Parts: sequence; C-alpha cells; structure tokens
Amino acid sequence: MSLVDLITQADERGLATSGLACLDRCVPLLGGDDEVLRPLWASLTVGGGDWGESLAKARATLGAAGECETAEDEAASLARRMLDAAPAEPTGAGIREWADACSVAALRINRLLEPADDAAGADDFVEPHRQGRTEGMSPLVAAELRRQITTLELLAEHGAGGLRRALDVSVEGRRILRAVVSRRARGRA
Repeated sequence: MSLVDLITQADERGLATSGLACLDRCVPLLGGDDEVLRPLWASLTVGGGDWGESLAKARATLGAAGECETAEDEAASLARRMLDAAPAEPTGAGIREWADACSVAALRINRLLEPADDAAGADDFVEPHRQGRTEGMSPLVAAELRRQITTLELLAEHGAGGLRRALDVSVEGRRILRAVVSRRARGRA
C-alpha cells in the first residue's frame, strides 16, 4: 500500500503520530534535543498530557525561523513550517492536512540533505514516491519513506500500543539525520 493510501486510511491518532514522527526526525535541524517533543508523544497515549500545551512549549523551546542560504537552511525552514503548522488539537480535518504536509516536508528535507545528490527537482521528486513509485529514489529518501510507512502501519495494527515502536522508528531517523547534518557541516569546514 502506498504512503498516500496509508495516510488516507489512518485514524486521528495515526495521523497525529505520523506528523509528529516526521517533525521529531527533523528536530536536529531546529537545534532541539532528543527530549523536546517527548511531551507531545506522551499526549498521544491514553491518559497522556495536553497536546496544545506541549506544542506551545516545544515552539517556545525551538525558537524562531532563520534565513535560508544553504540546503540545511532550507531544510530547517521546512522543519520550522511543520512545527508552526501543527494544529492546536490532534483531531479533525486539520490533523490530516498537517500529517500529509509533514510527510511531504520530511521527504523533501531528506532529498535536500542527500549527500550524493544535488537535490535538483526536489519539489517534483517527492509525490511519485508517496504514490508508491520507488525508481530513482536516493538512499536517504528511501529510508525516510520506509519510516513513514512503518509508523502508519504500526498505528493501524496496534493503535495506542504501536506508539512506543513508532517513537523508536523516529529516534532512529533522527539519529541518521543528525549524522547527515553533522557530516555536511564537517565537509564545509
């Protein structure tokens, strides 16, 4: 099943988790530590915290957007937009739109940061892969696509019980993105 199909079929918790996981993997671009979004993850559990309050704290902690001069800056701007666009409540039509936008943004971010690629055509590149066509996909984008699909499948299969495993998938992706950003910074130095 394609990523687009999985997003279409996901319930509100699955959508909120999907969007949050995409954002969580991109936190290194915003200068955040590994715990900054943990309260948002907790708010998705049964009896969890307040999504709106946790979102406000995360926005305050991660600060404002900066200028875009490099691929990392453009990637950080996309990550910032994910955070800024997060709905005040993880319910309703807004959560579906946000999850879908986060999916696209996370794939574009990985395309921009792909070490073996110049990211030309990053805008046209993403949608065919979300539809299930994988030819010509770079390794970083392919891994992000797999993580997004895995997250949605975990929530579809296990409901709230899949949250922990979805977080584990996100943590792995965050580590990889942090390493890519670090490697690119060393290359410029």
